[in-house]
Amino acid sequence: MPKKPQATVNNNNNTESYTAKDIYVLEGLEPVRKRPGMYIGSTGPAGLHHLIYETVDNSLDEAMAGYAKNIEIRLLADNSVLVKDDGRGIPVDVHAQTKKSALETVMTTLHAGAKFGGKSYTISGGLHGVGVSVVNALSVWMKVQVSREGNLYEQEYERGKAKKPVKKVGKAPSDFQNGTIVSFSPDPEIFKEIKWDLHTLLDHFRQQAYLVKGVRIDIIDERNPVKYQSKRLNKEMVNFPEYTFYFEGGLVSYIRFLTEGEQIKHDSIFYASKEHEGIMVETAFQYLEDVIGKEFSFANNIYTGEGGMHITGFRSALTRGLNDYARKEGYLKEKDDNLTGEDAREGLATVVSVKLREPQFEGQTKAKLGNPEARTSVEAVLTEAIPDWLDRNPNDARAIMERVILAAKARIAAKAARETVLRKGALDGLALPGKLADCSSKDPAEAELFLVEGDSAGGSSKQARDRRFQAILPLRGKILNVEKSRIDKILASKEIRALIIALGTAIAEDFDISNLRYHRVIIATDADVDGRHITTLLLTLFYRYFRPVIEGGYLYIAQPPLYKIQKAAKVQYVYTELEKEELLSEFKKEKGFEKDGKISGLNVQRYKGLGEMNPQELWETTMNPENRVLLQVAIEEAEEADRIFDVLMGAEVPPRKKFIQAYAKEVKNLDI
Repeated sequence: MPKKPQATVNNNNNTESYTAKDIYVLEGLEPVRKRPGMYIGSTGPAGLHHLIYETVDNSLDEAMAGYAKNIEIRLLADNSVLVKDDGRGIPVDVHAQTKKSALETVMTTLHAGAKFGGKSYTISGGLHGVGVSVVNALSVWMKVQVSREGNLYEQEYERGKAKKPVKKVGKAPSDFQNGTIVSFSPDPEIFKEIKWDLHTLLDHFRQQAYLVKGVRIDIIDERNPVKYQSKRLNKEMVNFPEYTFYFEGGLVSYIRFLTEGEQIKHDSIFYASKEHEGIMVETAFQYLEDVIGKEFSFANNIYTGEGGMHITGFRSALTRGLNDYARKEGYLKEKDDNLTGEDAREGLATVVSVKLREPQFEGQTKAKLGNPEARTSVEAVLTEAIPDWLDRNPNDARAIMERVILAAKARIAAKAARETVLRKGALDGLALPGKLADCSSKDPAEAELFLVEGDSAGGSSKQARDRRFQAILPLRGKILNVEKSRIDKILASKEIRALIIALGTAIAEDFDISNLRYHRVIIATDADVDGRHITTLLLTLFYRYFRPVIEGGYLYIAQPPLYKIQKAAKVQYVYTELEKEELLSEFKKEKGFEKDGKISGLNVQRYKGLGEMNPQELWETTMNPENRVLLQVAIEEAEEADRIFDVLMGAEVPPRKKFIQAYAKEVKNLDI
């Protein structure tokens, strides 16, 4: 078994450079418990997990500064958490402004820390600087142990307030010569449910380990002990699941993770890392055969899902660098148009990370970097690095050139196909598809579009609908899998063209959500394997090309019943096997209805498809707003959704096979 990497501790310890004078106090802590959502986003699962993120971010700041190499996170049996690092340890000397220990100042005062004005951290992460004091305020109890200069100090807190002054408890143990241990238990008065999701934590801290290369992060889950019998000791032992993340390659390792199971276009991974005017720029990328790219950006290790200035700088430098190289090497002639940003980014897996002194975040979710200097620095670093890398890697450069020029040709073909589709609609007076049975209402807020499977279901649903506000679009067969196709091929699909024109939004760069003709787009397919496959294909189409429809809450999945159960004159519809069994059990309890194991007067009809229902049944169960059940499609985690779509619908078979094998046992009912 390979030996785990053992990261070494910075023996310089350098505690003299990190003292109480480095701690700056901005404001008090009281508001946190009154309005926790302002500080951690919510008091739901996302906010709860931010408590761990914020605590570990202090340790990661020490790692980024070059002082910590090992971080340990323990999920304890009582749902409390312990975070340990081997950094310098929070200062414990008296703070000049507060007249209290610097440790108590940091833990009980909002916006108190070395990140605000001191020289100890050039850059830092954290939830936009709210500090570990917020974790303290939202915990029933917290305990901090600090090891500095051979001594061990500790302090305990209750809902953000120190119980006693910081005290020296003795000499530091041999396995904890320097660093900080923070233990806390979230407050049930703040959080309705305290339940740590291991998958969420592993995803987050794997990402952090990629971004801070060389740091080792151990996660130990003590909530679910694994018991085993030790033959050597002849007694029962307990083991805890343990996960370790350690990546010497940093962003290069991250790119390998993102492209696992993908068909790559070139072997070498581009990597650049350089400081420019006080901003650290780090970037890695690799091209895939797939048309869908993967773009991730970070500022001070905070994920910027909406991009920002650093991404703008990256895109600009990449497009210019590829155009210059293509002209120089003759891939583009004088008469040829330049490659566009769209060409340069098709199928590109990239990570852009910047670390800067004072990041400015924008947007509703604070997920967009607004610092103009970040664009300047990224552009400057990559304008130099990209041409140099292409010159040093001619085989990879050739493969990239072939890739982006093919993307440019496809873009031109797609533009022609798109214009044909849209022009045809315009010339026909925006003529809607012939098979669309439209509604009379022109108000999108009340209009509904049912996407149904085949002519049979289309016929039943057209008869069943309320013509005033319900439209029906039958789709013949399984639509194209857009995960594997360029947009010119997508627009060649008759079924997809009909859907585009019916929605009214156009597609790709012409897409405009304000033109959506229906504010409820309802996928209604049969309850069998083919029906579920068609639903998945439609979800892939909307996710890749009509994502604002999902984000706006306009996409739904109908839930038609599985069974019609009739006993005497009473008719009931049930939607799951469990509901059916519960209903039959109730009938069996009724006297006089069961004979020889059979329920008299009972008729159970299994619906295989919408076309098997008569119009009245279809209206009552699936289309009537008073009775129907609709599932609203939402994207909670865009990154995870992107990965799942890629696994299930992409070109690579092994990842899909692995996924099916892993989750097959969770399938309760399967129609074949």
